[in-house]
Amino acid sequence: MARNLAGKKIALTGPRKAAEMAKLVENMGGIPLIRPAQGTVFLDDVKLRKDIEAWITNPPAWVILTTGMGLDAIVQVAEEMGAGAALLEALQGSSIAARGYKTVNALKKRGLIPIVRDDDGSTAGLIRGLASYSFQGADVILQLHGDPAPKLTAWLQEQGAQVREVLPYQHIAPEEAELARLLAEITAAELDAVAFTSGPQVRNLIEYARAKGELSKLVSAFSGPVVAAAVGKITAQALREEGIERVCSPEEDERMGSMMVELGRYFVRN
Repeated sequence: MARNLAGKKIALTGPRKAAEMAKLVENMGGIPLIRPAQGTVFLDDVKLRKDIEAWITNPPAWVILTTGMGLDAIVQVAEEMGAGAALLEALQGSSIAARGYKTVNALKKRGLIPIVRDDDGSTAGLIRGLASYSFQGADVILQLHGDPAPKLTAWLQEQGAQVREVLPYQHIAPEEAELARLLAEITAAELDAVAFTSGPQVRNLIEYARAKGELSKLVSAFSGPVVAAAVGKITAQALREEGIERVCSPEEDERMGSMMVELGRYFVRN
């Protein structure tokens, strides 16, 4: 494996597969630093069961799905409730929109095809796809992964939709001390790159920096000595929405390994 990260200090903000990612960074010659910015994620089973019951009892005109994992979780819980067939019937009777190829694949497994999908894997792309449809007075279920999508929700409400958010997973914020250490290292340019694998990691760090009055310093660091790396389009979009324009991210293969390979290429070029 090419050692394109030789001597580079790379902060890893994701809790999932942190050890695996650290080993990859080491194999590429880099120095991995585990800096969790996501906390824990759990399946909110009790609330989800209530949401599924309401979904089946009062099927929406539209269902907007943003993650394949979220759809899988919803279907699994519905099946455990003995309501799998009823949920599928409700889905079949709704207009479906999907963000991301993993979500489209999760639908395809169940014989469902979205009539709207994004053009680039992002929330903005999904809104572009939805823009030609009328949502005035429409009842919409918006499936999120556990992290709000304020721009999408606000856009739907501006179009006159009644939005019901369903969040199968809930995110608990990381320890403040971890965010404080990461923010200090970024603003002091003690890191060469920070690798993000989800939107919540980005938002937790941004919100902490904003609360401490150091958001401008953070954004400045990411436009200068520290490179922001994102696993895919959705995570990259979360960074760009906060004014972080230089984002190193794989174009097609949205995996952690591909992100590190792309980051290594960036350092070779620069």
